[in-house]
Amino acid sequence: MLKIQNLTAEVEGKPILKGLNLEVKAGETHAIMGPNGAGKSTLAKVLAGHPFYEITGGSITFHDKDLMELSAEERAHLGLFMSFQYPVEIPGVSNKQFLHIAYNAQRKARSEKELSMAEFEEILTKKMADLEIRSEFGQRNVNENFSGGEKKKNEILQMTILEPKLAILDETDSGLDIDAMKIVADGVNSLRSKDRSFLIITHYQRLLDYIKPDFVHILVDGKVAKTGCSELALELEKVGYEKIEASK
Repeated sequence: MLKIQNLTAEVEGKPILKGLNLEVKAGETHAIMGPNGAGKSTLAKVLAGHPFYEITGGSITFHDKDLMELSAEERAHLGLFMSFQYPVEIPGVSNKQFLHIAYNAQRKARSEKELSMAEFEEILTKKMADLEIRSEFGQRNVNENFSGGEKKKNEILQMTILEPKLAILDETDSGLDIDAMKIVADGVNSLRSKDRSFLIITHYQRLLDYIKPDFVHILVDGKVAKTGCSELALELEKVGYEKIEASK
């Protein structure tokens, strides 16, 4: 599904990714962990097509297409979704309006019939109930005056509506209490399937108690320093990043 080979990228002339290699197959869940500045969020934004990040080498293929040749919108239509570490507010646009537009844009890209608002509301109501989100949430402006936890829940709602082929979650657990984390994890786990993959970026092991990854990768200085199964996250909790860096 996703194959990254010798990827290098920089921000304002500063190298961040320095020869990163990673392969994610259909149905797999991968966790990316690492210290601050290791390149975790840079990787997510490069994959999503953020224009601030410059790719200086390597290749990225997604469903056998050159991802670097596609715009951010084209990547989304191809099935790539990113949950941001700091979701933005969109004043004047309700969640219901935003999701309806995004949902129909995706259907149009696939040459499928667009849904009326009434038809879409049936889907939205069910998805919100599944995630234990109150109905009035749909009427609120996108992320405006939301708590940190509400913003993360909103991104999970977006993900369940759009049903991407690859979902990148950039520190979705940041600022969540235990109850909110369980709701987020339940949303992710409900979408896991043999055709859908996840790339979960996190600082801490606690989210992985609820979303068990197939693989854990430790990023150090812009490269994958170590890869293992879910137990690697538990090891990291015990020894810290310094020992991983020392053994690099």
